[in-house]
Amino acid sequence: MLKLKGDKVVLRALEPSDLDFLYQLENDTSIWEISGTLKPYSKKVLQLYLENAHLDIYEVKQLRLCICDLEGECIGLIDLFDFDPKNRRAGIGIVIARPDARNKGTGAEALSLLCNYAFSVLDLHQLFANILEDNESSIHLFEKIGFEKIGVKKEWIRTSSGFKNEIMFQKINSDES
Repeated sequence: MLKLKGDKVVLRALEPSDLDFLYQLENDTSIWEISGTLKPYSKKVLQLYLENAHLDIYEVKQLRLCICDLEGECIGLIDLFDFDPKNRRAGIGIVIARPDARNKGTGAEALSLLCNYAFSVLDLHQLFANILEDNESSIHLFEKIGFEKIGVKKEWIRTSSGFKNEIMFQKINSDES
């Protein structure tokens, strides 16, 4: 049976009540470097996004879920993106927005839950993640869940301090026959 609930977190669809959380997170300039964001988002734009968040992953090629603690408070977001049903793959990304929820296994559990969903429900063959070389906590997280480093994109991301390398990680569905 598919579970989007673990011992520490629950993954759920975005709700209209998530607008303020989404607004705060999307406009947090400290994570723009990893998210590729170049400009602030208005509440109006994010409200329109939420109104369309119910659309099928096969249509929009993306799935964004809230990571909630067991009390129901949203602590982060986790995404499947660049969904490619023909080649049975997607990118995966995660952000734990609440600092007190980091380094406590919440990210690992959320990532494991979404990997299980991607492999068992969406029948994906592989997932990939692109992580900046200096993001040691994300590298550790993805390796802990079984992602393998498969390459380095040299000077791939331009930042205020210069170009940074991006490491590509991949996880193949080991349960396929």
